[in-house]
Amino acid sequence: MQARTPADEPNPAKVGRAEAARWSGALDLLRLVRSHPGVTRAEAARELHVGSGTATEISARLRALDLIAEAPAPPTGRGRPTTTLHAHPDGPLAAVVDLRYADWSVAIADLEGTLVESTTGRHASKRPDRVFADIREAVGNLADRYGGRVRAVSMSATGTVRRNSIVQSSVLGWRDVEVEPLLPGVPQALGNDATLAGLAEARLSHPGRSVLYLTIEVGIGGIFVDQGHAVTGATGAGGEFGHAPLGDPAVACPCGASGCWDVAVDGRAVARLKGEAEPEDPRAYLIEALVDPKSRAAVEECAAVLGSGTAGLVNILDPELVCLGGLAPELRRAVPEAFGGAFRAGLMGFRRDDPPPVVPSALGPDAPILGAAEAAWDMILTEGGIAAWIEERSV
Repeated sequence: MQARTPADEPNPAKVGRAEAARWSGALDLLRLVRSHPGVTRAEAARELHVGSGTATEISARLRALDLIAEAPAPPTGRGRPTTTLHAHPDGPLAAVVDLRYADWSVAIADLEGTLVESTTGRHASKRPDRVFADIREAVGNLADRYGGRVRAVSMSATGTVRRNSIVQSSVLGWRDVEVEPLLPGVPQALGNDATLAGLAEARLSHPGRSVLYLTIEVGIGGIFVDQGHAVTGATGAGGEFGHAPLGDPAVACPCGASGCWDVAVDGRAVARLKGEAEPEDPRAYLIEALVDPKSRAAVEECAAVLGSGTAGLVNILDPELVCLGGLAPELRRAVPEAFGGAFRAGLMGFRRDDPPPVVPSALGPDAPILGAAEAAWDMILTEGGIAAWIEERSV
């Protein structure tokens, strides 16, 4: 055997760069399969600007690691046959949670975004320890069925979120509730429900665009998503549009401020404008009011406040489009002139000739939990996340 000379030895720096480049390509391909399930290998090569041989090599590596699966693509005529790329049936998974006013749901999400299994439960008590005990049990039971394949947990919560805590939830009556790990040893993310719903709408329904998302349930929430990234501020508590002073300054909000938009557009606002007591279920109350002729004047005022506030945020944030979720599309649809007139009047003059389109949610009530899945996969599809998967699979 010929002895090696120093010149024959591999350059560690070059080896490191080559390995990093290979992993970068692998992560790029996984993210592409996530955003475009069923993409062909040929399409992936073009999208990632790599040669067909490189795409084949990367997909083979990922297939061997149970990260993607390939299936023959339907024939399209002349040319070499290719394959379509999908989530591997034994690949990593995410556990996702949607914590709502009256109930919760837990599901398992695969690489393609499919919710492959789910369970739901109602709050027997709204004490945080009771609620999280039920959710933790449900997450654990689902995770046990998949033998270590759950690589991240993500929760959507109805409340203001800062880092790992729900610092305030008016509808649940919570303050400063820290969310402990739901699955020990697994990375966890926590997000506001409107923030995550907006993230899902932007990424899945309007990819690559800047989106202002607004939703009415009990109060109004939302987020600005720019190029697929939710703008949540320094601590994650950003996007609380409902607590901008766009309502009546004489009206106190449960958050501690006065004049909040949150209490000027929902069922509580309709009841107050009609001289009635605050409803026990503001969401159900608003649904009934939208078709009640006696409530029309109050509904029109709420729609006008929604329209003018939306215009103000458009002036500030300059989105390409506005997406309305929850009951906001229904409020707009019930009294379109009230919303439309206030929206147009609130826009800066130069925007009126070409205002951003205002469209209804495409994802409906699933938007928050789909957004939680987006946040979970953001944690999984990292060099560290994939390295941990590979290390455990090789044991």
